[in-house]
Parts: sequence; structure tokens; C-alpha cells
Amino acid sequence: QVQLVESGGGLVQAGGSLRLSCAASGRTVSSFGMGWFRQAPGKEREFVAAISWSGGNTYYTDSVKGRFTISRDNAKNTMYLQMNSLKPEDTAVYYCAARGGRLYAISPEEYDYWGQGTQVTVSS
Repeated sequence: QVQLVESGGGLVQAGGSLRLSCAASGRTVSSFGMGWFRQAPGKEREFVAAISWSGGNTYYTDSVKGRFTISRDNAKNTMYLQMNSLKPEDTAVYYCAARGGRLYAISPEEYDYWGQGTQVTVSS
């Protein structure tokens, strides 16, 4: 089993930055594809970014391209999401996820493990 714990969320003004972390435990996730999703109140969970097992391939939803950067440190069993130029519409609970396949995926159904989420609130 894999346990995922997100951290780094908080309240920030528009234009500010936050760095989310996703720490894995229970087993190494170095061979797992991983991703970030978010869910705003009253909306469905949506894909944000994903990264392959080695970090060599990444993919972003259009709304965050150029502002967010996904990365991972397999030695630390941890994934990150650097969020810059934040906008009020980025406000949501952010979840990290891991899947047994080495490649990334953009559908939440393709992920096997989920964290509990961390709140990100961007004020205007």
C-alpha cells in the first residue's frame, strides 16, 4: 500500500506563489506515474499536472501551463507542484495521486492511490 500526504497549501494573494509537496510512504513510488488534481466547491475533480516515473515526461492542463511546474525527487519519495502567478480561479483542494504504471495519466480513474488533499485559496 502507498500512503500519500500533501502539504504546502494555504492562503495567498493573486499573483503569489505556493509550493505543494506530496510525500509517499509505505513503499517507494519511484516506478509510479504521479499527478496532481484539484476540486473546487461545487465542481468535479479536474486534472492539473502529471509526471512520469523518471520525471522525464510531464503534462499540464492548459489553464496552468507556464505558471505551474510539476517535479519529483525519487530519492525522497516526494512529488512537488510549484505554483506561480496564482489566480483566484486556482482556488481548490489539491490532491496528489499515484498509479502503478510508469507513465502519467490525466484521468483520475487511472490512479490507484490518493492523498487527503490540501486547501489552496487565492484571494483577489
